[in-house]
Amino acid sequence: MTATAPPLFSFNDVSVSVDGRLALDRVSLQIERTGITAVVGPSGSGKTTLLRLCNRLTVPSSGWVRYRGEPLDQLDPLTLRRAVGMVFQVPTPFPGTVRDNLLVAVADASEVAMVAALEDAGLERSFLSRDAQALSGGEAQRVCLARTLLTEPAVLLLDEPTSALDIDARLAFEGVVRRIADAGTSVVWVTHDLEQAQRVADRSIVLMGGRVASEAEARRFVQRGVAGQPDAQNGGNDGSD
Repeated sequence: MTATAPPLFSFNDVSVSVDGRLALDRVSLQIERTGITAVVGPSGSGKTTLLRLCNRLTVPSSGWVRYRGEPLDQLDPLTLRRAVGMVFQVPTPFPGTVRDNLLVAVADASEVAMVAALEDAGLERSFLSRDAQALSGGEAQRVCLARTLLTEPAVLLLDEPTSALDIDARLAFEGVVRRIADAGTSVVWVTHDLEQAQRVADRSIVLMGGRVASEAEARRFVQRGVAGQPDAQNGGNDGSD
């Protein structure tokens, strides 16, 4: 009999307290190893906190998190963050060219590897010589994605990466990530945009008030969001979740 592979991430009774407030309250869930998992919910529901737990940018106040069956607190953080890369809400290109930015991630990266990372992120070789701080918002976000991809992560964590992009750039970014996921990289995507989650995700996790929503709560939240009601659509990143 073949043993079943453990899930990508397992959360067991995880709580996180931030400035005396429970950002997550005894959360237990599993994230599957393949495809795109969207994490959605209203503002302050714990979405970003959950994502940051996945590569130890945040640590639990209680409970435990496992990555592919291994307790996160027993893994070297730098090694983990190579395997579990993260792209943040606001693109952060450094001064210099796009080439310089990619070399920040992997100092000895070859030209071939840098071009491959750019192409995986939907950009051409010619971007290597471009001024990274003169790029459009969508281009800058894809450079940040390429910078993360250059480390060859097994998992990609996305924290509202398209929230500041126009619809064309947003759809282009979604297409890039879909191709990356289809090629075998696991993706966990925090988004307040329920229509985006429906477009890109293979499955969704709904958080409400720092806990996993019940089926009825999740159904009502999604229905309100699709209908465009403010309490669902205003579920954007508030600086923490």
